[in-house]
Amino acid sequence: MSDAIAKQPGQVKTAYSVLGAASFCHLLNDMLQSLFTAAYPIFKGGFDLGYAQLGFLTLTYQVTASVLQPLVGSYTDRKPKPYSLSFGMGVSLLGLLVLAYATNFAMLLCGSALLGMGSSVFHPESSRLARLASGGAHGLAQSIFQVGGNVGSAIGPLLVAFIVLPNGQKSLAWFALVALLGMVIMVGLGNWYKSQGHAKPPAKRAKIVHAHLSGAQVSRALTVLFCLMLSKWFYLASFTSYYIFYLMERFSLPERQSQIFLFVFLAAVAAGTLIGGPIGDRIGRKKVIWVSIAGTLPFALALPYVGLTMTIVLTVIIGLVLSSAFSAIVVYAQELVPGRVGMISGLFFGLAFGMGGIGAALLGVLADWTSLYFVYKICAFLPAIGFLAAFLPNLDEGRAKV
Repeated sequence: MSDAIAKQPGQVKTAYSVLGAASFCHLLNDMLQSLFTAAYPIFKGGFDLGYAQLGFLTLTYQVTASVLQPLVGSYTDRKPKPYSLSFGMGVSLLGLLVLAYATNFAMLLCGSALLGMGSSVFHPESSRLARLASGGAHGLAQSIFQVGGNVGSAIGPLLVAFIVLPNGQKSLAWFALVALLGMVIMVGLGNWYKSQGHAKPPAKRAKIVHAHLSGAQVSRALTVLFCLMLSKWFYLASFTSYYIFYLMERFSLPERQSQIFLFVFLAAVAAGTLIGGPIGDRIGRKKVIWVSIAGTLPFALALPYVGLTMTIVLTVIIGLVLSSAFSAIVVYAQELVPGRVGMISGLFFGLAFGMGGIGAALLGVLADWTSLYFVYKICAFLPAIGFLAAFLPNLDEGRAKV
């Protein structure tokens, strides 16, 4: 990482090697998380679980992360902890081992909670590190960081299809070695973080504010962002938790093939995430947010009524378009509330986990009452909430230094 280390705490150039390492660690972290949800068919068959119980597994994992992430981010805003990244990965490692050797539903819940705790430590501080290494290209840096997580999430179903399914639940423990690799790399990132002076408590310094926005306008903008996050992550929950089962039930596909199609969808999500940040740097984040979420609507409405080939095509488009919003939302919120990068990152990553968990639980209950086909018909209307982006203020206006 030495080629990317600047001489001053304030980065002048984008530290691509640091961003690459952070993105790779995000890949490893989210790959471990993805193994959990991709292994649902194993848990469902091995423990005779219903869709509602699968939903509550997701709820436990994601709500644990959503509650803790803003608290962790707010704390590290005041007292940065550069080596907390390795600690978070260590907690995820423990959760993976619990899942591998679980013998009942309660142990599965315990393992999912540990995975959530690991993510709650990892995401706020690593997102802050990405911003510090951005050299001012905040959208690009957030996309590079975020795409690692999306690629990791996409790899999970493939690993389950070709490693875990043939070898059983206990083979999840093999991936503890991946977590150990991540912990080693994160120690290096912690050293960079500390050597640049970022581990010191932040001094009061000049920052960017938006003189044309009142406190009430900032609160309204955050409320709109919350609604957009709800729309995005409820809809994504229908894919991450139930897309495999939807393909198996609607098109009678074998489990391995369904896992591969889930990978295709998640790969599209990764590509969309990488595209969204740099475009936001160029044309403005509000436009990206608006087009991304509301632009998904026609494809979502068509999805439940098409055959297998068009289902795959539409889900790729949905993944590309919908995912381009997240980096733009995070950076927009960071600019909306300057000086609170950790808290805002933790809040919005926490919302992502929390909304996804609540959505998975509610959709699981609805699927048990009705059918997964009905769930996808109802979820198709969620992207319409994206039209609320019209009420977001333009942060390029009235921007001044104080």
